[in-house]
Amino acid sequence: MTEDIDLIRVTGVEYVKDYTMRLEFSNGKLKLVNFLPLLKGKLFEPLKDLRNFVQFGLTHWTLEWYNGADFAPDYLYRNGGRLERATTIWYKNNDYTK
Repeated sequence: MTEDIDLIRVTGVEYVKDYTMRLEFSNGKLKLVNFLPLLKGKLFEPLKDLRNFVQFGLTHWTLEWYNGADFAPDYLYRNGGRLERATTIWYKNNDYTK
């Protein structure tokens, strides 16, 4: 059985280190995402500078960076490694770090 993630959204985020973040999704699952290999193309190029990468926030659906760059939640879900439930709560929707 495949998991329906078409309407999934990012509901929480914790910056871990380097280009890695821990994401919580609307289905309750947690994923550890290494963004470095995902930062391709003109829009994402500035985020390879770690000072820019950490300037992110949550919209109602996903992460968004200071320059408007974002990823579809289902793409992040598919590219993240599974995690067990964390004991910390992180940035929730609309809690921008800028």
